[in-house]
Amino acid sequence: MIGIIDYGMGNLYSVSKALERLNVPYIVESDQDKLRQADGFILPGVGSFKDAMHILTETKLDSFIHEQVAKGKPILGICLGMQLLFEESEENGLTAGLKLLPGRVVRFSGMTKEGKRYKVPHMGWNELIFHQPSPLFDGVDRGHVYFVHSYYVQTNEPTVVLASAQYDVEVPAVVGCGTIFGTQFHPEKSGTLGMRLLQNYARIVERERG
Repeated sequence: MIGIIDYGMGNLYSVSKALERLNVPYIVESDQDKLRQADGFILPGVGSFKDAMHILTETKLDSFIHEQVAKGKPILGICLGMQLLFEESEENGLTAGLKLLPGRVVRFSGMTKEGKRYKVPHMGWNELIFHQPSPLFDGVDRGHVYFVHSYYVQTNEPTVVLASAQYDVEVPAVVGCGTIFGTQFHPEKSGTLGMRLLQNYARIVERERG
């Protein structure tokens, strides 16, 4: 069973409906005792990094996430949820993240090296560029996914970038290390490819359960 972590800043409806379509058992919960029954987790997110980390810290869900990851339970961060997995973000002032993956979240500059402006937020469909093999990609070798974001991850550890997209700069689109995963795009809004990634994540959770 997958626990969708409800901290008040996630797109819970679309994620839960996607799992329903895949016949994947899930719960949507903020209660840690109930979440502990889950075999893996999804951390959704829409909004401000600073606000999200404030809530996770106040509710001690940050400690809960570290506790569960240390036990080897998989976690998948989606959009802002992916960004929260990293060390820090410059959004609304420098804010520490969950520090599960190395890197910093920064804002798109909105200006190319040639001095041309481009739209921020990055919104729409972009093609995935695959870099590292991952069980998340079983049965997936190409395709486009749906992004909506003004901030992106910069990391000096290329091995955590499983796939990227190009939007003036290289944007880490799928990240991962061990049983920690994240997608900058919304898989639940990304058609067949996105649903396959969610299905593959559910299989990872099932496999890790043993």
